[in-house]
Amino acid sequence: MDLLVFLPLIIIMGAFMYFASRRQRKAMQATIDLHESLLVGDRVHTTSGLQATITGITDDTVDLEIAPGVVTTWMKLAIRDRIEPEVPEVSEAGDVGSTPASGATEITGTDADRLTKD
Repeated sequence: MDLLVFLPLIIIMGAFMYFASRRQRKAMQATIDLHESLLVGDRVHTTSGLQATITGITDDTVDLEIAPGVVTTWMKLAIRDRIEPEVPEVSEAGDVGSTPASGATEITGTDADRLTKD
């Protein structure tokens, strides 16, 4: 009889542990997939927040260029994610970007308001 009192608690804890481990496995698999898909020339973030470009890859390490001509070697496990290149937005008129054709900078309403308040 005493076991029946704890049965719901045991079932709930078991379900929690199952879903927590499942989420952790998915995250680990995503990290493994990222490390296997790295290519020379990719921009990446490290776990310490450094942004760099991959210049070389081995089984366990990557060479990262952190500044022009400065290459350091890191463990692959230190790569947190890939920096995706930004795609310019296309306006309704089909123009790429938001800069005027004349080359002059455009001041938006919020910028103009901020400039006049100073």
